[in-house]
Amino acid sequence: MGVSEMCITLLFLVLSFLDVLLFFLPSPIDPKPFSFQQMPKFEGALEINNNLTKTKRLFEEQLVGPESFAVDSTGILYSGLADGRIVKLEDNKVIDVVQTGKPPCGTPELEPTCGRPLGMRFDRYGINLIVADAYFGLLEVNTRARTVNTLVPPSPGVNGKPFRFVNDLDIGRDGTIYFTDSSTKWQRRQVAYAVFEQEASGRLMAYHPKTGDLEVLLEGLYFANGVQLSPEGDHLLVAETTSARIIKYYIKGEHEGKWEVFAQNLPGLPDNIRLSSRGGYWVGLAMSRTEMIDLLAKYPRAKNFILKVFSLPWLTSFYIGQRHNLLLELDENGQIIRSLHDPTGSVVPDVSEIHDEGDELWFGSYKSKFIGWLDLKE
Repeated sequence: MGVSEMCITLLFLVLSFLDVLLFFLPSPIDPKPFSFQQMPKFEGALEINNNLTKTKRLFEEQLVGPESFAVDSTGILYSGLADGRIVKLEDNKVIDVVQTGKPPCGTPELEPTCGRPLGMRFDRYGINLIVADAYFGLLEVNTRARTVNTLVPPSPGVNGKPFRFVNDLDIGRDGTIYFTDSSTKWQRRQVAYAVFEQEASGRLMAYHPKTGDLEVLLEGLYFANGVQLSPEGDHLLVAETTSARIIKYYIKGEHEGKWEVFAQNLPGLPDNIRLSSRGGYWVGLAMSRTEMIDLLAKYPRAKNFILKVFSLPWLTSFYIGQRHNLLLELDENGQIIRSLHDPTGSVVPDVSEIHDEGDELWFGSYKSKFIGWLDLKE
């Protein structure tokens, strides 16, 4: 254990002791101890570079929080924003398509009525956009008629548990929609609590449009997040954000219904997963791991103390402040084969999703005021 780690450990022990003095002051979270593996070294495919700093900012100050992307049958790119709008990017313009909720918008407190579209995919015809809205469930957006239809509402949910944080989705060849509910406890506006608490109530769901049936495929996940079908369509990859790993769930074949770890001990907390043009997968990292974050996971009493003393806005800034940002490319076996870095976090904030157009990458982020674009040939 290094000197800095010893100092941080001592600090957490002191905070845990002080928590005894504040025993009767309630904490909004109920964390359990969690141990990360030792952080991977930045070497080999993870060697630090400045590739992300070459990113160009498109549509800057014209949108906020372009979390995810989808491309229609004509090649037009769509995204969902923090103010509940779904927009298309056409002729170098940001064009409104629909709003999932109702204004006013602009603050986390207004999100439950404003809406927050997150993961999105077009159906096989490239006309109807299927959207995971954190508050309104699974939606079907007819981008031509500009209408919104609810496929799966947040309530009643499944097994007596409403959907509180619908996050990402993918669509099988038979039309089945696989989607994640990140937490049965926290909503998206309370995401800092969900990450800080590291509770495991996330779920992987399947919705069958032909019958209207819903089923739970996996539960007890650490912040279930990004979903991606394999090119063969026999398994899903699902990001467990707060455990820094990705799992593989089989939907066909001899292992149907079983799961295994696909990639673990990632250098950051994984968000959306999307296909790479080179045959693997791109993984956006909602934030990079730090020594502080890893150690804090071991001390639930220290976490309780912090939440008794500091506010949610402070906690949010603690987690999503500027830091070393990076994204990953994995091969079909879950091994990291490439990483792109912005060591100071000054150009590209935490990346939620990567859209691969061959030699060009588009970056989404849950908090940026632009869309990132990077030419890999340069």
